[in-house]
Parts: sequence; C-alpha cells; structure tokens
Amino acid sequence: MAQGTVQVTHTGTSRWRRRTGEYASLAAALEAAADGDVLTVAPGTYRENLVVERVVTLRGPEGSPGSVRIAPLDGVPLTVRASAVVQDLHVEGQDAAAPALLVEEGTPELLDVRIVTRSAAGIEVRGGARPTVRRCTVDNPAGIGIAVLDGGSGVFEECEVVAAGQAGVAVRGGAHPRLERCRIHHASGSGLTATGENSALEAVGCEVYEVRGSGVQITGRATAHLTDCDVHRTTADGVTLDTDAVLTLADCRIHDIPENAVDLRSRSVLTLTRTTVRQFGRNGLSVWDPGTRVDANQCEIFDSTGDYPAVWVSDGATAALESCRVHDVPDALFVLDRGSRADVVDSDLSQVRNTAVSVSDGATAQLDDCRIRDAATGAWFRDHGSGGTLNNCTVDGTQTGVIVTKGADPTIERCTVDSPAEAGFYVSAGGRGSFLNCRVTGSGGYGFHVIDGCRTTLRKCRTERCARGGYEFADGGPDAAAGTGPDVEDCTSDETGVRPPAAPETAVQTAHQPSGLLGAIPGQRLTEQGAPAVPAEPEQPVRASKAVLGELDALVGLDSVKREVRALTDMIEVGRRRQQAGLKAASVKRHLVFTGSPGTGKTTVARLYGEILASLGVLEKGHLVEVSRVDLVGEHIGSTAIRTQEAFDRARGGVLFIDEAYALSPEDSGRDFGKEAIDTLVKLMEDHRDAVVVIVAGYTAEMERFLSVNPGVASRFSRTITFSDYTPEELLRIVGQQADEHEYRLAEGTGEALLKYFTAIPKGPAFGNGRTARQTFEAMVERHASRVAQVDEPSTDDLTLLYAEDLPGSP
Repeated sequence: MAQGTVQVTHTGTSRWRRRTGEYASLAAALEAAADGDVLTVAPGTYRENLVVERVVTLRGPEGSPGSVRIAPLDGVPLTVRASAVVQDLHVEGQDAAAPALLVEEGTPELLDVRIVTRSAAGIEVRGGARPTVRRCTVDNPAGIGIAVLDGGSGVFEECEVVAAGQAGVAVRGGAHPRLERCRIHHASGSGLTATGENSALEAVGCEVYEVRGSGVQITGRATAHLTDCDVHRTTADGVTLDTDAVLTLADCRIHDIPENAVDLRSRSVLTLTRTTVRQFGRNGLSVWDPGTRVDANQCEIFDSTGDYPAVWVSDGATAALESCRVHDVPDALFVLDRGSRADVVDSDLSQVRNTAVSVSDGATAQLDDCRIRDAATGAWFRDHGSGGTLNNCTVDGTQTGVIVTKGADPTIERCTVDSPAEAGFYVSAGGRGSFLNCRVTGSGGYGFHVIDGCRTTLRKCRTERCARGGYEFADGGPDAAAGTGPDVEDCTSDETGVRPPAAPETAVQTAHQPSGLLGAIPGQRLTEQGAPAVPAEPEQPVRASKAVLGELDALVGLDSVKREVRALTDMIEVGRRRQQAGLKAASVKRHLVFTGSPGTGKTTVARLYGEILASLGVLEKGHLVEVSRVDLVGEHIGSTAIRTQEAFDRARGGVLFIDEAYALSPEDSGRDFGKEAIDTLVKLMEDHRDAVVVIVAGYTAEMERFLSVNPGVASRFSRTITFSDYTPEELLRIVGQQADEHEYRLAEGTGEALLKYFTAIPKGPAFGNGRTARQTFEAMVERHASRVAQVDEPSTDDLTLLYAEDLPGSP
C-alpha cells in the first residue's frame, strides 16, 4: 500500500500534448506510463515490488533525498528491465535470497539511489544489462554490496559500499563492469572480487579499506585492471590472485596490510607500474608456483611491520623488478626452490636489516645495474644449484657484501663492494662462484675471504684499504682434496691495511695458484715454497684430574653438584681402566643438563668438567665454548644451520655450553628458527658423538619444558644436575673469598651485616646468586674508596678494612 501519490507526466509525441496524471500506487503509475514519461513519487513508504519495463524516469521529489522508501516485505523491491532513469529513491529489502535492486536488461541510469537492505545483494546486474550507476550507496550487512553476474557490465561512478556481509563488489560469470572513483569499505568478505573465465573488472580512482578479507581477490581465469586505486586496512592479504588470474596495477597504493600486501599463486600474472606497497605484516609480494609471474616497474616496496622478506618468490615462480625501490624491510628479496627466478634491473635495495638478496634451494637470481645499501648481507647464494648473476652492481655499507655457501655457483661480474664491516666476498662450506672484474674497498675485514678449500674463480679483481688484507684463502682442512681451492688470475691489491700473521704452510696446498699471482697481490697470506712456517702457539698443558677436582671442591657450596660430577668422573675413569684390562666398559653419555638460577656456578663447573674429561683422555682439548640463542639462531632461512655448525666446530675437542637453551624452543614458536638450531645440533651430536660434549643450561622449570617438547634432545643427555641457590652463609663465604683475593678484610660486625643483607635481599628471577655476591663486594669496595679518599694519611687498616657501612644501601 502506498503512503503517497505518484505523479506521472505523460510526454506523448509532442510537448504540446503533454498531460499529467496522479496515481495511488507505483504499480498503477508504471502500468499507465509509456516510454519517455516521468514518474515523480511523493514522499512516503511504498510496500510494493516494482518492475520497470519501459523507458521512463522514476524519481523522488527534488530537494528531498531519501524521502521515498521502496520497502516491500519480501522479494525484489526494484527490478529494472529497460533503459530507464531511476533517481533519488531509498530502497530497502528483507529477502536474503533476492537482491534489493535488480538490473536485468537495457542501459538504465541509476542516480543518487540509496540502498539500505539485508538482501542477497544490494545491487545486482545480470545478463546483457549495462547500467550507468552514479552516486549510489549500498548498505547491506547481510550479503554482497554490488554483484555483476552472467555477462553483465556497466559503469559505476562515485558509488559507495558502506557495509557488506560478503564481498563489497563481486564479478563472475563473464561479467565486466567498470568502477570509477568508488569507495568500498566495511565488507566482511573481499573488497573487490572477480572470478571465472572471461570475467573482468576495471577500477579507476577507487578506494578499498576496512574489509575483513582480502582487499582485491581475482581468481579462476578472471582479469582485472586497477588504476590510481588505494587498498588498505584489510584483515587478510591486500591483493590475492589465484588460478590463472591476471591483474594490472598502475599508480596504485597498497598499505596498512597485516598479512601479504600481494599474494599470487597457480599461474597468475601480475603487472605493477608506479605502484607503492608499504606497511605490510608479511611479504610485500608473495609469488608461488610454476607459471606464476610478477612484473614490477618503477614501484616502491617499503616499511615492513613484520619479520618477513619484502619479495618472496618460490615453488618455480618468477619475479621481474625494473627501476624499483625496496627499503626499510627485514629482508628484501628471497628466491627459493628449483625453477624459481628473479630478474632485477636498475633497482635499489636499502635499509635491509638482514639479507638484501637470498637465493636458495636451486633458485636463480639475476641483478643488473642494481644498488644494495645498508644491509647486514648484500647477497647470499646459499646452497647447491642456487646461482645467477650479479652484473655491474654496487654493494655499500653491509656487514658482508656477498656470501656463497654449500655448493652455490653464481657469477659476480663488475661489482663493487664498498665499506663492508667483515668481508667484501665470503665463500665457505663448498661454495663456488666466479668473481670477474670485481672490487672491494674499505673493508673492515678481508676483501675476498675464501675458506674450506672452495673452488672459487677470481679474475681481474681488485681490493683497496682492506683492514685485514685483500685476499684470504684459508686452509681447507685435513679432508680437503688435492687441487681444491680458489683459481686466481690477474688480481691486485694495495694491501695497505693491517694483516694478521702469515698462514701456516698447509694453506698453500688448498689454493691453485697460477704463475705471477704473488706478484699481483702484494703481501698475500700464502706461504711461499721454502719460507719458514710460523710456529703455532704452544697449547696449555692439561691439568691432572685430581688438580681440577680440587678446584671444584674449593668452590663455595654446590655439594650435590660436586657429588654428581665426581660420580660421573668415577664412572668414566673406571670404564677407561676396564678397557685397559680388556673388559667391557659401560657406555657413559657425557652430555649434561644444568638447571638452576643465574650465578650458581653452572659455567664454572662446565669449564672444570671439560678439563676433567681432557685429563682422562675423553676429550682432546677440554676447552669451553659458551653460546646462547643469539649465537646459534640466524635472522633468515639457512643461516641458523651455518651458525650452529660453526659453534659446534669451535667446540670440537671440548665442551659446547649453551646457556638459556630453552630459548631455542619458545612456547609460542610460530615462525621461529630455533627448531632449526636444535635439529642441527642433534644431528651433529650423533655424527660426532666423541668430538664434543654438549651442556645445556637454564632455569629449572624452563629446562624441564624444553626437554619435554624435544625428546630428540632429551635422549642425548645422560643426566640433569641441579644447581641450588646459594644460602646467605655461602654468599658471605664468596664475599670473603673475594676480599682475600683482593687483599681486603671484613671488619668486626661486617660479616653479620652481610648475612642480614643477603637474607633480606629479594630472591626473584633476577637474583644473581654468586654474581650478586661479587657485585656486593665491588659495591663495598667503591664505597670504601669514597670514604678513605677523604683521609689525608690512611693507615693499613683504613686501606683494607670493609665495614658494615660500606654495604649497598647503608646510610
């Protein structure tokens, strides 16, 4: 029933024959109207399902927007099947199975229509319909904002989807609309989505934001072209492409994205031109699968808010960047997996916290005329089959310019590394590589550092002002094969920096040296034939086990620890004697777990334990190498295994002591590389079980959790030794030892004051135990010095006696 009247202006064929009629309902007015007639609807609410099938104008009264409500109880409120004009109406729907405004045929114009509904779609365009929709708004928290389906098209200008329960704009079934200066926001699905073969979406000057999904989603062979658009503040990826999708972004801005700014897979193709990508939580560009490709030209990717590479190319995908800038990111470009490739031309990679370019797992990267600045590592070719080319590139302000490891074989040509902190080019662990016409200047370490007998080729390279030397070709080790080592030709260096002593004679056996090399590289660290080798420093004699155990017994407290270590030592000693007598000896696992609070002597006991094992002939050297998570876990894929291997190698023949080992397996591990350190360590302990003793240490509760979640680690340790907190009396004894060692004495009453002090001091997680005792002594010495400095002629007692007033916190 209508709550107003509808005035119909019947135009006829001549303006002189126009007449006006009034109708009580919209249906009656539409029935009476002919092509060209104008229907002016009076304010009110019309509970009618309207169908416009003639070329008429249907509009509300001028100057009263929203005063005409089309609001039936069910079904489609307004259906347009002709090239009509619909203007200044307010449409409301309640049918979750039907759209609020349905355009089925013709080329109608929809102007200033507001749709507030809970329908399947706010506006739905089907079939051959090609409407022009201007300044319309859709508020549909129950369904799609605008749906263009089944070959439909049309132009949407300055429209706004203010809420959608699903996608803001959905295109499928071969439809192909164009959006101009539209805003889509507060959608519970994707902002813009197109799917299906022959479906296409074009958007110019549009904004997509505050959507609970991807900003733009193109899938299933659909295509889209976005120009001068903004996509931001999504809860999922900014742009998603999948299954043969094709998308072009020109002069667009993608930012404030918590996940990937752009993610594409399954043979999708993306072209970006003059587009910026910033403030993303995962990858700026994430490219996956064979046949998937990104082409970026004059783009900028920067200001990552997460810990992921800005550009990720894997599983056989391809990325091409030309005249682009990538900066202020954790890692700039990661290329992984055989068949994956990245081509970067005339681009800048700068302000990179970790690695600018990482190539691994058989992938390829080619960089031409690029500039890498302010990165921890310029480029890292990581493993077998990984390679590519760096041509005419500059690397400035890095820790290491280029790293080549584990069989990787890139070609580095006409590249310059300036001011690296550690090395210009570093090759290790079986890396190869060809370095042609390359240059290193101002290195804080070496220019070219090639170790492990790597078969690297250097041609016409030059180093200048390298602090430790231009070229270092370290020994390949006892297992190095004959003929290994770098192949060097026509390389030069000014060698003005400080160089370490010459390498031992074995170094010359690990590098092939063409004639004339020694003259070309002044001061190169290779021993010439017949030159006397520099003798190695004599090793410290191994102390007898009794002497070491005596030092252990002299430690304050730790009675249970001493018993455990003696029991273990006795087992090893008796086993050795049984073997000498031709008897079977019980297998003793020497790896230990130390639990307890900081400052309870764990590191000291580990050092003495190593010496005891060396004195018994169980370990070659017995030295201690202390590490923690920061020494083992790298910032990016692959570096953790290398760091862990290096720490293990340093400890070979001795003890590897891992403090706060539980940090390798945090409770909320997520994308954490600590597991890689654990896995590498477990394998090394198995492969070299007699070479290194491993001790893991940390707080008791945390170490129990660590061992419970890592059964592979727990099975390799023979026993857990708990280090109890020191009592106040034991802390007093530590202070007394410190005083004796430094020629101080505790005055009468000072001991009692110290006991009260150590009893009252809080024993929370930050309490340092023995460290606290030493710090207390140091504080007393400082306060003593301040006091005695005021005495003109202090006596011996003045200079040596510590009083209660010297305690920290005393008045």
